Amino acid sequence: MELLAEYGLFVAKSLTLVVLIVLAIVAVFAAGRGNKAPEDGRLEVRHLNDWLEDMQQAIKGHVLSKAELKAEAKARKKEDKAKAKAAKHSEDDEVERRVYVLDFNGDIKASAVEHLREEITALLTLARPGVDEVMLRLESPGGVVHGYGLAASQLERIRAASLKLTICVDKVAASGGYMMACIADELVAAPFAVLGSIGVVAQVPNIHRLLKKNDVDVDVLTAGEYKRTLTVLGENTDKAREKFKQDLEQTHELFKGLVSSYRPQLDMEKAATGEIWYGKQAVETGMVDSLMTSDQWVMQACKASEVYWLRYTVRKGLQAKIGGMFAAVWEQGFDKLGQWLESSRFHR
Repeated sequence: MELLAEYGLFVAKSLTLVVLIVLAIVAVFAAGRGNKAPEDGRLEVRHLNDWLEDMQQAIKGHVLSKAELKAEAKARKKEDKAKAKAAKHSEDDEVERRVYVLDFNGDIKASAVEHLREEITALLTLARPGVDEVMLRLESPGGVVHGYGLAASQLERIRAASLKLTICVDKVAASGGYMMACIADELVAAPFAVLGSIGVVAQVPNIHRLLKKNDVDVDVLTAGEYKRTLTVLGENTDKAREKFKQDLEQTHELFKGLVSSYRPQLDMEKAATGEIWYGKQAVETGMVDSLMTSDQWVMQACKASEVYWLRYTVRKGLQAKIGGMFAAVWEQGFDKLGQWLESSRFHR
């Protein structure tokens, strides 16, 4: 039995070594390819009218009787002929509106702006000013100022092209997320979506006293009085804290100015306190125009317009895939550890 256990341990060690060697080779190969030009992305397009119709037909196939299906198909064929004939002989020059639907799922760095900019560039090549419309489904808890500032600027391109911009928030558009949301001509939110806050926050941990207690010196050298204000390792002064606070206030004023320029009806003194509001409250304060989910909005748009969903994607390279795989395993490991700690806390 002891021999079998030792053999099993030997096999496990051998497999571990082989896996590590393979991963090292793959990493070297991927790093070698890293110097090559990145692969081009591609634009996915889905006609949402057809998508909704396909779902409807799938349900009808199970719900309606054969006679009902036959009658419905006959009526539909007759209706299509009438529409085609009317379009052929019509002297009305009215152009049918197209709606382009985009998605933005934000993180702290506003990483999704890299795809958003490509999607906007693509639709602007075809969208007709004063006719077509863009709808953005926005979800974001906020993040860095420069990232969300760029995302807001990308949305301004849509309005500058004389296209109506509608933004729908189903869950949350907070801080930088609301910086984007306020650009909309029409801002729609679900009843319990979180809107706001129009505020700025920063926190900097400092371990200077811990280092000093253990006789560790840290030199922070700067050229320029305010090159560095608050630091993690160095000693922070009241003057540095005051300057840091001034910088936050300045950013807050820029944020409020942007919101005011697009939503002048908003009481900024009440709205810019850093608080958040749910959808129903946000309508009352003027932060949101109406209550509706993005699904309701899309279904209504499909009744009167041709609706197209766009998504720009980039195929990941081998190195990125391996990195993503390990990151996912790492994240899952931490999640399971957290779940175990939480369960042990309540069951010990």
